Amino acid sequence: MLQTRPDDDAAVPPPRLLRYPVLGTKSLEEARDAVTRIYLDHELTAPDDRVAMTLNATSDRVFTVGYLTYASSATLVMPPTEDNYHVNLTVAGSTRADRTDGERARTAARASGIVLQPDQTNTVRWSPDAEQLILKIPRRSLETHLSEQLNRPVHDIVDFDFDFDYGIDLTTPTGRTLLASVEFLARELDRPGGLADMPIAREQLEAFVMTQLLHTGRHRYTDALTAPADPVRAGRLGPVLEYMEQHADSPLTPQELARVGHMSIRTLHAAFQQELGESPMNHLRRIRLDRVRAELLRCDAATVRVTDVALRWGFFHQSRFAQQYRERFGELPRETLRRHRGQAHPAASPHGS
Repeated sequence: MLQTRPDDDAAVPPPRLLRYPVLGTKSLEEARDAVTRIYLDHELTAPDDRVAMTLNATSDRVFTVGYLTYASSATLVMPPTEDNYHVNLTVAGSTRADRTDGERARTAARASGIVLQPDQTNTVRWSPDAEQLILKIPRRSLETHLSEQLNRPVHDIVDFDFDFDYGIDLTTPTGRTLLASVEFLARELDRPGGLADMPIAREQLEAFVMTQLLHTGRHRYTDALTAPADPVRAGRLGPVLEYMEQHADSPLTPQELARVGHMSIRTLHAAFQQELGESPMNHLRRIRLDRVRAELLRCDAATVRVTDVALRWGFFHQSRFAQQYRERFGELPRETLRRHRGQAHPAASPHGS
């Protein structure tokens, strides 16, 4: 069923990843070759063989994100990808899709998207004004991420084919967050000094996007994902807290911390809320803020820059870091550096506020 969205986002143009041009062309053959190279092999047809295709895309260790439009009533026939999921988020215009097993879906701008399954032949028909943000996520990445959420192996394809055809509803709270997170990722990659220069932050945001995708789409694992987390035994966080203290200068992720604690990511979050009243990443940030302060207290303001210290401890957005530092310690980091030049003061306890 075709859904529509309120016009609250209509004035905001979709991010186009202009820093990562792949091809702009009116050649049907060139358009097919470019999309094949970045995403998947396919057949491409259009009325009178006329397109005005724009493809911008960038790949990282986790997945590929791109912007695509044909400016034509294009039709793509795509055989099973086998190794990847393709998530097509329609941000303008509309598409109609069907696949081998008879499932059908329609998408509308900012209201819905579709997931192309690795084991299905998919046919997608674009309206002339259709634009999409498209993710190519390796099966191994998404299925490993799901297994970490559930704390059990996942060997089957995540079959996004319940309720909303095989589409994903972007009008729900989780769907809105999914679209917003993908658009934020694209805009940050487009911004000089943004996520393109912050591999750790990009990896964490891509993990968040996969989490939102798994919670937005309906599939056989949905009930397990939304079930209450396992009961948390008191003191179960001990090894995780010790690991965080010892590796605070490393790019820790919830997935890694859950493995250390031999628990699912959902149980990890439940344990932190139950025992400490905060999320794992909030706790890690407080540890790192304490480490920054300890370093600023013992170094020489004439030879050390606050920015360098902050980056060393994983704080990439300097204005946000300064605000978080002031909220914790009552002063800006540069004030700590100047006021306590050459002095040694104990840092705040990582468990304090």
